[in-house]
Amino acid sequence: MYGIVNKAIEELVTVHFGADKWEAILQRSGIDIDYFISSEPYDDAITFKLAQAVSEETGMTLSAVLIAFGEWWVLKTTKDKYGGLMEAGGNNLKEFLINLPLFHNRIMLIYPKLTPPEFRISDITENSINLHYFSKREGLQDFLRGLLQGLGIMYQTPVKINLIQTRNEGGSHEIFNIIW
Repeated sequence: MYGIVNKAIEELVTVHFGADKWEAILQRSGIDIDYFISSEPYDDAITFKLAQAVSEETGMTLSAVLIAFGEWWVLKTTKDKYGGLMEAGGNNLKEFLINLPLFHNRIMLIYPKLTPPEFRISDITENSINLHYFSKREGLQDFLRGLLQGLGIMYQTPVKINLIQTRNEGGSHEIFNIIW
């Protein structure tokens, strides 16, 4: 993952728990990096070690950490750094979700070494959509749940998110049913 991801985790922790807690998380994780460069790729293991260390240091479950980070990513990181891209995604939650499969194509122009997930949509109704999530990375379903919750907050649209298929139970990919 790119350094921007790890920097965003640092920002989330620092804002909510303070700089001392971030230092404790770095120490617990065993990661010996003083500063993450946003535009540089880092091994995924670093991000997962950071998330696990946040869980251990804060007493939050790993699931809660990933969900909180997903919301932070939408409401803070992408809104601050890529506001124009976010605004171009749609005028409401439904439009954004319909346009989501094309979103990472734009991001890849900024981060050419990105290994993004793939999204497909199906079963579109007036107040729901199924989002199919394909990723080479496992264990990020809760992060995606946080992203979706963050989008609901961003568009001032309460959402209910149901995971209706998962690789953990033999599916080829995850499918989230999003209702608003």
